[in-house]
Order: sequence, then C-alpha cells, then structure tokens
Amino acid sequence: MIPAMASDILTVTVVDGDGAGAVITATGEIDRDSRGDLRDAAENTLSRGRHQLILDLAAVTFCDSSGLSLFVDLHRQTEARDGWLRLAAASPDLRSMLAVTHLDRLLAVYDTVEAAAAS
Repeated sequence: MIPAMASDILTVTVVDGDGAGAVITATGEIDRDSRGDLRDAAENTLSRGRHQLILDLAAVTFCDSSGLSLFVDLHRQTEARDGWLRLAAASPDLRSMLAVTHLDRLLAVYDTVEAAAAS
C-alpha cells in the first residue's frame, strides 16, 4: 500500500495489484479544493507504470464538477498509456451525476471493486 495523501476533506490511498493495476480509494469529498490530492495520487501511480486504475468511490460523500472533470482527465491519461480507468462503488447520487452528464457513456462504472477488477 502506498501511504495515504490527505487533506481536511479527502483521504486517498493506493494499493498496487497484479501487473499494471492499482486500486485508488478516495474517502471524503472530491471538490476543487481536494481534487489535487486525488490527481497527484493517480499521476504518481501512473508514473510507476500502473496504467489500469480502479477508483474506489464507496466512501466518497460528495463530488462536484471538478471531480467529474478529473475522472475524464484520468480516463484520457490511462488510455494514452494503453490502460484504463474504472469507477467502482459510486453512491446513487454520484451515479446519477454521471448519468445526467452522460459520463457513464465514457467512463466504465461498476457496482464493486471486485466487479471492476474481474471485468
């Protein structure tokens, strides 16, 4: 496990998996003030050769448009490295935001981390 990055409202942990994969877990709120912590953790993970990312959102209590924008950026960064980004365990509110913005058509969204890993 990679040490957690934490702000007052968001904690991010990274667990490397087999091969090129990693699970990034976000706990708390993703907004314009905290998105940098998640971005930095993801970019650090990508720089270590982990291009298949599962973003565990089960403990995210709030996500604004800057968080959604970050998901799109990370999707593009992983694809540029022949990898992928999968969102897992998003709350009903976050899933609704993804649907309303049609990002659920661009981003792979799974009910659980296990389902994202198995796909």
